[in-house]
Amino acid sequence: MRSGRSRLGSWSWSRPAPVRGSASSTQFCAPLPLGGARVTIWTYGGELPGREIWVRRGDLLRVRLDNALPQPTTVHWHGLALRNDMDGVPGLTQPEVAPGATFDYAFAVPDAGTFWFHQHVGAQLDRGLYAPLIVEDPDEPGDYDRELVVVFDDWLDGTGRDPDQVLTELLANGMGGMDMGSGAAAMTMPRSDLLGGDAGNVTYPYFLANGRTADAAHTLEVRPGQRIRLRMINASADTAFRVGVPGTAMTVTHTDGFPVVPTRVEAVLLGMGERVDAVVEVPDAVMPLLGLAEGKDGVTQVLLRAGPGAAPDVVAAAVALRGSPVTPVGDLSATESMGLPDREPDVVQPMTLGGPEPGYTWTINGRTYDPAAGVPVREGQRVRLRFENPTSMFHPMHLHGHTFQVRGAGGVGPRKDTAIVFPRQALEVDFDADNAGQWLTHCHNVYHGEAGMMTVVSYVDS
Repeated sequence: MRSGRSRLGSWSWSRPAPVRGSASSTQFCAPLPLGGARVTIWTYGGELPGREIWVRRGDLLRVRLDNALPQPTTVHWHGLALRNDMDGVPGLTQPEVAPGATFDYAFAVPDAGTFWFHQHVGAQLDRGLYAPLIVEDPDEPGDYDRELVVVFDDWLDGTGRDPDQVLTELLANGMGGMDMGSGAAAMTMPRSDLLGGDAGNVTYPYFLANGRTADAAHTLEVRPGQRIRLRMINASADTAFRVGVPGTAMTVTHTDGFPVVPTRVEAVLLGMGERVDAVVEVPDAVMPLLGLAEGKDGVTQVLLRAGPGAAPDVVAAAVALRGSPVTPVGDLSATESMGLPDREPDVVQPMTLGGPEPGYTWTINGRTYDPAAGVPVREGQRVRLRFENPTSMFHPMHLHGHTFQVRGAGGVGPRKDTAIVFPRQALEVDFDADNAGQWLTHCHNVYHGEAGMMTVVSYVDS
């Protein structure tokens, strides 16, 4: 087993090769250009996103977090079925790491795939504290020529408001007294037919791909005919993205790190916390990979440049992508080797999503977050979570420490750890209780989670 060690300290660099077997640093007050705007923000290692970590399946990853922030923090390793005390949930799996303090993370990396890591304290995720974690499979055939990691995000920090202010305003004032379900007031909220209703609660001035706005997009020089594996991550707090290349289909190969039956799509819908791997063949031109902020007036991009000439007009390209069919990643199917063994559940746990109640309160099973009032499971059980969403907004629900299988109407759905539950719909997912501990389950809309839409899947002895 290989082992890597690094410190999450106050590093700073331009954009070198990814770190292998180590993680990036925590620092604050880093002035960074997002494009035309230059903002002072919190980062891992002075970069946005933080520098990629690349490891192999089975590696032992050792990371020291040096907290140079003015607030307590932690690191959560999103999507990994790791040991419980390394999961990074303050008050549940570890204490908060105080300013000036350190914490050592050490765990074996169990599965290959596209993952990421981010803080798990308050609204810090909406400040830019995130980075990709790519776990390679040495046995994977790899039918592609190059790889590109793309992280999509919504951005407001450093622009006159910060996420803590936004959360405080929402908790104090709700949505300004608006009826979230119907009426003229509700129509002022971002809306999306694809998302089935409200598209978000927060207004963002910028949308980013790899830390850049569309007018200052990162560009990858490629050759015509090359097959590029895109590893796409939605690290945003309140925004789903419609992702695709106008006029060029891509083949989705993985969701949340796990293989799916290869499926050609025009575009995918990527909820907060979700990841998709897809392969696209490069034409002899400048090709934009777009992220449209679904239901919001925003777009971002990265460019694959295989020929001379100017990039396509981003507004026209966005119009073309909006006219393309979109595939929610939850509608894909796991490969035969990735499907859970056929088995009836030992227990079905209802998870009713509610809100917003007066004052901007979001709930699961009628409760705001209480670590002592979780959902009990026993080791060895096949557990079915039945998410019911009677609200007017979509909720990307994330289970820590496990991968579940979506139960789709057409048969076996994908293996995932985060899945959108659409308004006025239900979603059933199955997982095997094979990783004992106390595991957070929550909406990956940061503001919904901090307003109460979290619970604990709690292993019990009897």
